[in-house]
Amino acid sequence: MLQRLALAFGLLLLGPLLATAHGPTPQRADETLAIAAPPDAVWKLVSGFGTIGDWHPLVQKVAVTGGEAAGAERVLTLAKGEITEGLDEVDTGAKRLSYRLLKENPEALPVSFYTATIEVKPAGDGSEVAWSARFYRADTTNEPPEDRNDEAAVAAMTDFIKQGLEGLKAKAAGK
Repeated sequence: MLQRLALAFGLLLLGPLLATAHGPTPQRADETLAIAAPPDAVWKLVSGFGTIGDWHPLVQKVAVTGGEAAGAERVLTLAKGEITEGLDEVDTGAKRLSYRLLKENPEALPVSFYTATIEVKPAGDGSEVAWSARFYRADTTNEPPEDRNDEAAVAAMTDFIKQGLEGLKAKAAGK
């Protein structure tokens, strides 16, 4: 009886420790920007999986393999290295492009995985572009270093998306 009581007490003490031993929670970045250009013109800039290098200021180079359909891959060269993304869907009717991270590089972008969607919608005389991403931090251990924690991942992904939207806006305006 005493052994059972000791075991039960031990399990009660371990319970809170086990509850804190979990992995990272998914993070998100959602940004929207109005662009003074027709949706078809903005979609033409966004819809090519390899065209991100034409308008995103942080993308130095793009190499696409597999065409422009689901299953295609692109390697983006950023200031601190390369990442590889895979195209999940191009929905021309909805003007929506979805992709995911296939090969991470925490030095280039402090995330371990993400899925992202860019969608172009009509808004007044122009367009509204929504870019959303769901992701995990680069270091998925319970105590990541500051440059690979949730805050670093959110800051980096939000900056990447915001700069991309501003670059897209400038490109659509002919700048």
